[in-house]
Amino acid sequence: MSRKANQCPLCGKPQQPEAKPFCSQGCKDRDLLKWLDEGYRVPGPPADYADSFGGDDID
Repeated sequence: MSRKANQCPLCGKPQQPEAKPFCSQGCKDRDLLKWLDEGYRVPGPPADYADSFGGDDID
């Protein structure tokens, strides 16, 4: 997916200085919600749930 450097990464509309690199506050918020809702993921090895919390003694 290619886009020009001055386009919003979500919708392709021209960027606005107050919302850069997005075109509006709406696209900025939509992008943040994707991160918070795990719509975006950083690749890596699977996490072991027990190791994440220090062992098997989780109540």
